[in-house]
Amino acid sequence: MTDVKSQEKADRLKAALKENLKRRKVQARGRKAVKASGTQAESLSVLDERDKPSD
Repeated sequence: MTDVKSQEKADRLKAALKENLKRRKVQARGRKAVKASGTQAESLSVLDERDKPSD
């Protein structure tokens, strides 16, 4: 009986870990896309700041 319960628990844990991994991959892709688009905008603003005359 405990062997069946432990196997069921292991199967639930395995499924939960797979779902967590999928979710984290999607989040990482989203962050990478935002960072890529943000990097371009940031580099432009850095150049603007650099070329701005100082007081």
